[in-house]
Order: sequence, then C-alpha cells, then structure tokens
Amino acid sequence: MANDLSNHAPAVPTDLVRQHRRVALICTLFLASMFGLAYAAVPLYDLFCRATGLGGTPQIAATLPSSGKAGVLRDITMRFDANVASGLPWRFEAVTTPTVLRVGEPFLATYRATNLSARDTVGTASYNVAPPQSGAFFFKVECFCFTEQKLGPYESAELTVSFYVDPELAGDINLASLDTITLSYTFFPARQPVRSSALPAQAAPAP
Repeated sequence: MANDLSNHAPAVPTDLVRQHRRVALICTLFLASMFGLAYAAVPLYDLFCRATGLGGTPQIAATLPSSGKAGVLRDITMRFDANVASGLPWRFEAVTTPTVLRVGEPFLATYRATNLSARDTVGTASYNVAPPQSGAFFFKVECFCFTEQKLGPYESAELTVSFYVDPELAGDINLASLDTITLSYTFFPARQPVRSSALPAQAAPAP
C-alpha cells in the first residue's frame, strides 16, 4: 500500500523548482549586498561628510583660490582651538590669535605642541570647524592633521595649517549672520610611546 502511495505522489513541476532556486539566489544576493553596504557605510559616510561639510568636516583644496574669487567684501573672525586627548603627555596651544579674515583670502595659522615627558612620544591630530554648517565653506590646503608627529623629551614644534574660507559663503542666505568660525584640533596618542635612548641628566657635583 505504501509503495502504491509513493508511486502515485504528484511530481513537483520543474518550473516550480527553478522558481524556488531563483528566489533563493535573489535572497542570497540581497543579503550579500546588505553586508557589503554595512561594511562600506563608515568610509562612505566619511566621503559624504568631506564632500558636503556635514558635521563641521572641512573641505580639502589642492590649491589656493584664484585671484578672481578674492574680491567678495565679507569678513569672518577665525578662532583657533587646541586640545589634547588623555594618554598623550603634551601641551598643545594655538599660537595664532583670533584673526579677522576676508573670505577668499588664504591664511596660515600656527599651533605649537610640546612634549612634557622624558620620553619620545607620537601624536596624531584630527580637526573640524564650528559651527558645523561652516564646514562646507572651509577649505584646508595644507595641514599637519592625520600625520604622525614625533616629539622627543621636552621637545616643542610649531605646526602650521593653510586654509581659506570660500567666498560662496557670502551668497548663502542661511549663513548671513555667521561672523565667526572656530578651527579646532585635537591630538591623540598615535601608538605606544617609544623609550628615549638618551641617558638621564646627572646632577652637577656639589661645589
């Protein structure tokens, strides 16, 4: 009886099997694409911020602005902020004081970093500008950000950043009241400090 039932079981149509396989393949490809998008989300978001200035991310310019862009009559006060994350024994400060700039004109600002420890240390700086909406108009030409900076025991170094504020800022009605932009850098420890090979200084003999 069982054999008769198995012999008379309806066969699954070939087209239905192919359809199920096609659906399974589509689902697999969809899941793989979602995984790929999730993996790429961080670098894509970073590129988006750099392209739009979202979150105060400054733009990057390969060259200084052309002279034709430097005739817009609008001034911006630039302030310079310096910070050090925990774990890095540095003093970091802005040498350049708040300065009034004409939009479109290039400017060179200076910071100073000092190693307060008796060993070699390495730091890396990140940066942004405030208010965040000004990031789309702040163009960095050259700076020390994202580059390892090594300082020996108690060594100091001056670090510069070249930038300009895009004259297009003057035509943005949403930023008509903007009169101050703050450029902020924060240094983080880049890796484990390297022990200095220098011998400790010896006290002078008593007279």
